[in-house]
Amino acid sequence: MGELDEAAVEESMRENPDGMLGVLADLTGATDPVLRELARKLAGRLMLDVGNRGRTRPRGVGKLVEQAYRPDAGDIDIDASLDALAELRRNLAPDPERLRVRGWRKPGTALCLLIDRSGSMGGEPLATSAVAVAAIAGRAPEDWSVVAFGKDVIVTKSQDSPKSPERVIEDVLTLRGFGTTDLTGALVAAQAQLARSRAGRRIAVLLSDCRATVEGDPIAAAAGLEELVVVAPSDDCDEARAFATRAGARLALVDGPMSIPSALGEALEVN
Repeated sequence: MGELDEAAVEESMRENPDGMLGVLADLTGATDPVLRELARKLAGRLMLDVGNRGRTRPRGVGKLVEQAYRPDAGDIDIDASLDALAELRRNLAPDPERLRVRGWRKPGTALCLLIDRSGSMGGEPLATSAVAVAAIAGRAPEDWSVVAFGKDVIVTKSQDSPKSPERVIEDVLTLRGFGTTDLTGALVAAQAQLARSRAGRRIAVLLSDCRATVEGDPIAAAAGLEELVVVAPSDDCDEARAFATRAGARLALVDGPMSIPSALGEALEVN
């Protein structure tokens, strides 16, 4: 009691990482407070590490916009710089601060993770959710949110409020599955969170088997999102696949927590 053998954990991570992350997720709810705290610290550290593997920023569509002058920013915008260029006729050097250029600007990306807590939320499913938090936070560190849903929809981390990934992972590891599934409410909540962002690209990531058990129209709710990625377990994906097809969403299948980074990376790289 009150002990956690980190060497044994490291060995298990080499042999069966999904299983070990699932065990750690369960241990974060242990009755012994010392063991529970040790498990939370170790689980948070490992899940952050796993979630950030192969991290990339999602691509966005560049836009040609007027910008302040920089030598490497693009071509001079003649129309926007007429006053400054007129100084050349008076043999004066133009004021760089009055010059404008036309250049490509990549928009930022905002992400909202929706975690279905209505089913089994112990072991590997719980670890998968925690790793997904780390992966989302690593890919949009300045503009992300997390919403957990079952019977109720709870904003664990809002789009415009600072909160460390470690804190959010700790909160997610306290989730336990129960109740019905308000899929429509979750998608509406994602739309509200992403509406707070000024990013050029706004993506909702739905971690769920997509079995809605609360009245509503999830297809209509999904239509209010600019982009939707559905992440579902590969061994239970029929309803998620059907929902993704009807909603025009991209589908990513995962086998456990370790497959989250690559699955999300591929799904978010699609424009």
